[in-house]
Amino acid sequence: MTRILLIDDEEQIRLTIGELLRVTGYDVVVAADGQEGLDLFRQQTFDLVITDLLMPKKGGLETIADLRRLKPELKIIATYGGGRIGDSSVPRTGQSLGADRLLRKPITFSELKQAVADVLNVSPDKPERT
Repeated sequence: MTRILLIDDEEQIRLTIGELLRVTGYDVVVAADGQEGLDLFRQQTFDLVITDLLMPKKGGLETIADLRRLKPELKIIATYGGGRIGDSSVPRTGQSLGADRLLRKPITFSELKQAVADVLNVSPDKPERT
């Protein structure tokens, strides 16, 4: 089963996105910040990381850079809240650090499902690798 690490400081987002991915057929592990996410990443194997770009403690930009050093080929989707980012340089920086896809919040279920499928090269309705 495809494993996804979801890193977001907002509990409601972790619960909602986590559940949407689970009902689609993914195994999802959640973390509340970048440091917790990196700790989990070092202990377990994941096919994809979805991380928020702006978080307290260790943010998404630093987390992406650390993940790339640990596993350069890892698939990463970065999310960001449009209302919190007045400067478009943060998403661009996330992409330049190696995010495979950027998603602006709020994210619809169909956007999320399609982005995950595209990044993992799977069918959106069948999460196992093709």
